Amino acid sequence: MTQKNALYLQDAHDLRDGLDIVRYAEEKGMDSVWQAESRLVRDAIVPMAAYAAVTERIKIGSAVINNWTRNIGLLASTFLTLDDLAPNRIICGIGAWWDPLAKNVGIDRSKPLKAMEETVTVLRRLLNMERVSFEGEFVRVHEIELDVVHGRREPRNVPIYIGATGGKMIEMTGRIADGIILNYCVPVEYNDEAIEQLEKGLKASGRKLEDFDRPQLIVCSVDEDHDVAIDSTRELLTQYLAQQPHIAKASGVSMDIVEKIQSILGWPATHEQIQAAKHLIPEDLIHRITASGTPSEAKAKVQEYINHGCTTPILYGVGGNTKLLIDTFTSEA
Repeated sequence: MTQKNALYLQDAHDLRDGLDIVRYAEEKGMDSVWQAESRLVRDAIVPMAAYAAVTERIKIGSAVINNWTRNIGLLASTFLTLDDLAPNRIICGIGAWWDPLAKNVGIDRSKPLKAMEETVTVLRRLLNMERVSFEGEFVRVHEIELDVVHGRREPRNVPIYIGATGGKMIEMTGRIADGIILNYCVPVEYNDEAIEQLEKGLKASGRKLEDFDRPQLIVCSVDEDHDVAIDSTRELLTQYLAQQPHIAKASGVSMDIVEKIQSILGWPATHEQIQAAKHLIPEDLIHRITASGTPSEAKAKVQEYINHGCTTPILYGVGGNTKLLIDTFTSEA
């Protein structure tokens, strides 16, 4: 069986350039493209709609939207609309968000497991075209449905994947979701523990690991010059390990390093601050939690994640040569 590969896009490229990138990924046979929505910079839905409009086959997912900022009715109608644009090609990737960003915009992420379970439960029922009443702690709806008058009224095939990092969220994902999006910037050993937790949830839902999709975000910096690839990744890690502490924790990064970086970076971090702090990221850490280097080095590291339970690598290209990244993972050699 041919290994499936996917592409992850965030905000480093011009949005119109992203259309060309996605068309090229489809042409080269990539399975899916996933649009980020993390920092306050680019939402996922607008790019997903644009990608859907210019492609025919490739699947399009969110990696990930959060379950706090879109009302459940709007969330369901949004993915109904995307499915109208690209039937059976849309994946809803959803996550629990993270502090301090959530807190800074007034979101109290109390009981994240409960909130996520209610969101997924009601979202699935609405996309199944059911009329729903639900009185939860976070989701409360009364006799609502996706009231399509013009168009397809049949249940929509929009699988729900949870972007889970912590053990409890991973276990719940195995119990209630259609797939899991494993996080990036983690060592391959992290996957082993994640799969153990996932299997607990799958067992509770009567399912097996081999039938459950497990794509994984992987930072992948590819350049014919090893040092150029490493430096590109160093800049990314400087920003993300400081601003997303849940990823830093999962990656096993020393809190001393994180605190030193945080003392230099503001919010949001400037380019100058990142340049001033990036020397704090050691190269051995880059090799441990990313796939960075020459094409052969990057492919070898991605294969390690596959060997540890990832079904489809979602490649987060760092640096400017996205075409080289796509070619590296779609060539037969």
